Order: sequence, then structure tokens, then C-alpha cells
Amino acid sequence: MEADLDSDRKHWVSVAAAIVDGDRLLAIRRRDNDKWEPPGGTLEPGETIIAGLRREVLEETGLTVESPRLSGVYKNMRRGIVALVFRCDFHGEARPSPEAAELRWMTSGEVNEFLDPAYAVRLLDAFEDAPAIRAHDGVNLLGELTSM
Repeated sequence: MEADLDSDRKHWVSVAAAIVDGDRLLAIRRRDNDKWEPPGGTLEPGETIIAGLRREVLEETGLTVESPRLSGVYKNMRRGIVALVFRCDFHGEARPSPEAAELRWMTSGEVNEFLDPAYAVRLLDAFEDAPAIRAHDGVNLLGELTSM
């Protein structure tokens, strides 16, 4: 989950996982805001990107992720958070946690229905060939898609 933002910092870096099982993607319903999002959160000081990704996914879902591949970079322009999202393979069985009230395997249509656009693309971009670069305001996308 995202930490409270320190006003002395200009940007925060978060990580999230697009966990794919066939044509379905895993989303969590967060306990703190009741929103559906990909599992993930803010990196801890001194933590590597992949270690943070693995920690956040394990804490929120009980799953172990492997073979992460960058699928997108997203900036919340309002809050100054840069999110790195990785398509991941997984092991284990997904389960709710103190941070995730509910987990659901969703089709692309369900992702668009349940998640705000700024978070839906983080999952849907995992099906693309090249990583996406996007900006948003926390809910809606801003500007056009850029691919790497």
C-alpha cells in the first residue's frame, strides 16, 4: 500500500504487479479506500525495485511472483508518485490480507468496469508487447500513451 507522502520529497516510487492467469488479471480491493487496484505499494528506503515488488505482492495477496517484466511506467501528476508495473508469473494461492479485503481474478472487461481508468491500464497494458508510459491524475489518464 502507498505510504503517507512526506512533503520534503518531490517524488515517490511505487511498484505493482500485473499478475496474469490466462486471460484473467488479479486485482485487489484495498481496505484503506475500498478501491480495486493491482497489488503493490511504495518502495521502502534502501529496498530494490524487485525486492519491493515481491514484498508488496506477498503481503497483499500471499502470492510469490517470479519473472517480472516491465509492462509500464505511470506517474500520478497530482501526488508525485511514479509507479513501475511488472507483468509477473506467480506461485501460491491468492488470499485476502490486512491490506486487501478482497481479491478477484478479472477479465479485461471486468478490469475496465471495477477499476478507475488510471489503475485499469496498469493491468491491461501487461498484454501489450512494449512497456507503456502514461500520466494520470489519480483517477483518469492525462495525455496520450507513449510506448518504449
